[in-house]
Amino acid sequence: MFATALVLLLAGFPVAFTFGGVALVFGVLAEGMDIFAFMPFRIQSIMENTVLMAVPMFIFMGIVLQRTRLAEQLLVAIGRLFGGLHGGLAIATILVGALLAASTGVVGASVVAMGVISLPVMLKHGYDKGLACGAICGAGTLGQIIPPSIVLIILGDVLGLPVGELFRAAVLPGLALVGLYCLYVLAWTRGNPQRAPSVPFEGGDDHRYPVLQALRAVVPPLLLIVVVLGSIFAGIATPTESSALGGAGAIALAVFYRRFSLRMLFDSARATVEVTAMVFAILLGATAFSMAFTYTGGDTVVEQFLLRLPGEQWGFLIFSMLFILALGFFIDFVEISFIVVPILAPVAEALGISMLWFAILIAMNLQTSFLTPPFGFSLFYLKGVAPAEVRTTDIYRGVVPFIAMQVAILGSVLVFPELYGLG
Repeated sequence: MFATALVLLLAGFPVAFTFGGVALVFGVLAEGMDIFAFMPFRIQSIMENTVLMAVPMFIFMGIVLQRTRLAEQLLVAIGRLFGGLHGGLAIATILVGALLAASTGVVGASVVAMGVISLPVMLKHGYDKGLACGAICGAGTLGQIIPPSIVLIILGDVLGLPVGELFRAAVLPGLALVGLYCLYVLAWTRGNPQRAPSVPFEGGDDHRYPVLQALRAVVPPLLLIVVVLGSIFAGIATPTESSALGGAGAIALAVFYRRFSLRMLFDSARATVEVTAMVFAILLGATAFSMAFTYTGGDTVVEQFLLRLPGEQWGFLIFSMLFILALGFFIDFVEISFIVVPILAPVAEALGISMLWFAILIAMNLQTSFLTPPFGFSLFYLKGVAPAEVRTTDIYRGVVPFIAMQVAILGSVLVFPELYGLG
C-alpha cells in the first residue's frame, strides 16, 4: 500500500485521491466492500471534531494578515534596525520569519512575502545568494514549530493530546532554532563580511526613527500573538476559541493598518476555504487509507517489527525519526501526520515514551520536510518569486546549513529533552 501510494504521488496524482483510491483497491481485494461500512461514521466524527475547527480559523488569520502587507512593514522596519550589522538583513529576515510564524503560521505566505520583499534587497547589496535564499526558506518554515502551528493542531488531534500543551511545549525548541539561525548568520558573515555587507540606515543623525518605526510595525502583531497564545497558556480560552480571537484580531489589524475592505474579507474567506478543503480532503483520504491498512493487519505487522528493534525506546525513536525525515523528502507533512503518525503512536505508548515529547520531535522533523529537496515546498515557493539571476542550485546550496541546524535542534530535543521542559 505504501509503495503504491508513493509511486502514484511521485507520478503527480492528487494526494487525497491517491490515498483514498489505494485504500479502496487494497481494501476491497483483502476484505470486500464491507470494510468501508463504517467510513460514513468516521467522516462524521472528523466533521464534528471541535479541535480541527482551529485549522480554518488560524489559516484565515494568516491570510488576512498576509493581505495587510504585515510582512512588508516588518521587514522594512526591522531591516533598518539591524542593517548596520554584517548579515543584518539576513538576521532581520529570520526575526520577521519568527514573528510571522507566531502571528500567521502559514509557511507559503511567509516565504513568498520575504522572497518578494527581502531577497531583491539582499541581492542588491551584494549578499551571497545561498545565504539570502537559505535565510528566507529557513525563516519561512518556523511556522511549522512556533505556535500557533497547523501541524501541532493536527498532531494534537492524531495523538489525542491537548493542543494548548503542545503549543506551550513547542515555544522553547522554536526559539532555540531562531537563536541558532541568527548565530549561524553572525558566524558565517564574520568569515565572509564582504558577502553580507552592512547596510547603514540613511536617516541622518536621528537614530530614534528606525527604532520607533520598528516598534510601530512590531507592537500590533505582537499584541495579537499575546492575545492568541496568552489566552491559551493562561487557560482562559481553548485553542479553538483562541483561533476565533485570532481571526477577529487579524481583522482588527487590517482596520488598524487601513487595509480592510469587504473585497479583502471575501477574498481571504475564499482562500481559507480552498486551503481548508485541501487539508480535509487529504484527511478523508488518509482516514480511508489507515482504516484499510489496519483492517488488513498492516498495523500489527509494523508494530511487531518496531517493538523488536534493538535498543527499545532509543532504537524506536532513532528509527522513527530517520523514517519520517526520509519520507519528508517525498511527501508533505499532512500526509505523514495522518498516515504514518497513527501507526507509530501505539508503539511509542507501548514503550512508555512521553507522547508530548514524541509529538514535539515529530513536529521538528516535519518542519525539515519543507526544506529537503526535491519536493521541499519552501524551495518551490521561493523559486516561484525569485529573480531570474537566482538559480535552483543557489536555493539548494543555501538551505543545506538550515536543514543541518534543524536536525541539530531535533537531536538536542531527542537527547536532552529536559533542556526544553520535556524531560
